[in-house]
Amino acid sequence: MLDLPEELKYSKEHLWVRIENQERAVIGLTDYAQKQLGLINTIDLSEVGEEIEQEDSFGSVEARKTIAELYAPVSGTVLEINRDVINSPEIINDDPYDNGWLAIIELADSEELRMLMSDSNYLDYIEDTENIDDTEE
Repeated sequence: MLDLPEELKYSKEHLWVRIENQERAVIGLTDYAQKQLGLINTIDLSEVGEEIEQEDSFGSVEARKTIAELYAPVSGTVLEINRDVINSPEIINDDPYDNGWLAIIELADSEELRMLMSDSNYLDYIEDTENIDDTEE
């Protein structure tokens, strides 16, 4: 069973967004993504102060199975990165929605939030994607 908090927004790249104070976005990797990746070994993130654009890479995650780029769900300036997950990336596997957050950014354009999915839409997206993958095998 997937853990999908309903108060979050989700991207097609399997990141979640939690809005704080209408101008700050906390970003993390979804429970689904961490399960697909397996044990996470290394995480690399943009630096504080860096400007990131929606859908551009702002880091990468390395797991036993693969190395995956992290694509920004929204644009903005990196205010903070979670040094705990850099030092102990397995936190993401254990607690992707609380202690496993990746970065906090100052939103550049709140309209971009409209392009993200609700929890139910994200679940449908995952199911559709898995069905496509199953038919290709």
